[in-house]
Amino acid sequence: MIVFAHIFWNNVLPIATVVSVGILLQRLFNLDIRTLSKLSFYLFSPAVIFRLLYETAIPASLFGQVILFCLLFETLQFGAAETAARLRGNTGGRKAAMRNSVLFYNSANYGLPLNQLVFRGDPFTQSVQILIMVVQSLLPNTYGIYSVNAHRFGWRRTMKVIAAMPVIYAIPLGIGLRAGGAELPAFLRVPLDYVADGFFGFSLFTLGAQLGSMTWRITKAEALDVSLATALRLVGGPALAWLVTWLLGIDGLLAAALIVSSAVPSSLSSALLAVEFRNEPEFASQTVLASTVLSMVTVTLVIQLLGIV
Repeated sequence: MIVFAHIFWNNVLPIATVVSVGILLQRLFNLDIRTLSKLSFYLFSPAVIFRLLYETAIPASLFGQVILFCLLFETLQFGAAETAARLRGNTGGRKAAMRNSVLFYNSANYGLPLNQLVFRGDPFTQSVQILIMVVQSLLPNTYGIYSVNAHRFGWRRTMKVIAAMPVIYAIPLGIGLRAGGAELPAFLRVPLDYVADGFFGFSLFTLGAQLGSMTWRITKAEALDVSLATALRLVGGPALAWLVTWLLGIDGLLAAALIVSSAVPSSLSSALLAVEFRNEPEFASQTVLASTVLSMVTVTLVIQLLGIV
């Protein structure tokens, strides 16, 4: 019960509060959702990822283990989501949106605070979570964009869209400057901090604005798809993560950090992609909302099953 209260009070309730503000202001002022999503993709996301990589020292051995885990884990998740979508008879945009809702999970503004709470600010587990965040930032800006556009546009046009995503360049730049020991001058560092500090709140507000713009009418078929995607993310995610750690012989603190990181709800990126490229925005937003609310229970159970606290 103490763990449940901590997760609810420190992680779920703050998220729900900012989302609620977004819903309220959207209802009052009819905000431009696509402008908000563009600000997230082209300004806030690359700034926060660059700063994390620039500031954090990550051991090379840990890098290899986490990347191998991510490759196997995402492959299994892709297979599970693809199978579920085909069984439901989903095609085109809905199938892509369902896959994205499962593959992309909230490793940043939910996963990072959760990691710090559960592992009490352990530097090792925080490095694990930052690597997960890098992967989860790169995937939506590459594969995610491809998946929601491939069924509508040609390969060349889709590649041009991907190449225009700043986060693709922010990742190697952050790693390179960190490795080279370069120090940012104040006229760059101060505005970087201003923008990066606003990432979490802005992304949650944008999700709320998208939810506020919806009609809140849901068909039986859509309710089934949302429920299925949510189950694959919250239950299938940690189950597959446990399987991958077992297959790779990963145990101890590293295994626990990887499994906890996989238990979080669908990422805001899946909803922002849907809004930005007009690909099932209501389904994607409803899945993010449902998985975030239900994660209060499922994440608590995962932590207790692992016996961390």
